[in-house]
Amino acid sequence: MSAASTPAECTAVNTADLYDERGDELASVPLQFQSLGGRSHFSGQVRTIRCFQDNGLVKSTLATPGNGNVLVVDGGGSLGTALMGDMIAESAVANGWAGVVINGAIRDREAIAALDLGVKALGSNPKKSAKASAGEVDVDVVIDGVTIRTGAMIWCDPDGILVER
Repeated sequence: MSAASTPAECTAVNTADLYDERGDELASVPLQFQSLGGRSHFSGQVRTIRCFQDNGLVKSTLATPGNGNVLVVDGGGSLGTALMGDMIAESAVANGWAGVVINGAIRDREAIAALDLGVKALGSNPKKSAKASAGEVDVDVVIDGVTIRTGAMIWCDPDGILVER
C-alpha cells in the first residue's frame, strides 16, 4: 500500500495481514486503544499533535482539509478531560479526515460511533478540556515506545495500530 493510495482502498487493509506482509518495516503500537468511531478500519498519512488536557489545536487542525490523513494526538495518556467530542469529530468528517488516534480521552461516544470516521482513544470522559491551544503540531510523538512522525503511513483496525518506521 503506497502513500498515494486513496482512503477507500486503505480501509480494507487488515493490520495482521499487513504485518505478515511487511514485518519489521512497521512498528506495532502495543498500547490497547478502544475503537470508538464509525469506521473500524482506517489509514492514511499521519499528522501529529502533542497536547495535555487542551484540545484547541485538535479543533483547529481538524477544521482544515484532511485529505484522507489520520491525526495522531499524544495527550499524554490522560483520561482527565476529553480531547475530542462530537462537534470536533463532525468537523473532521466534513473536512475529509480518515481518522483520529488519541492517546487520551474523547467524549460523546455514541454520536462519534455513528460518524464515518475512524477513532481510536483510550476511553472517554464527559469533562471538557482547556481551549488555550497549548501544545505542538507536526512534531514526533512517542506512544508506548513507538515514534510516530508526521508524513508516515498509519493503519488502524480492531486488532491495533501499525506505523511505518
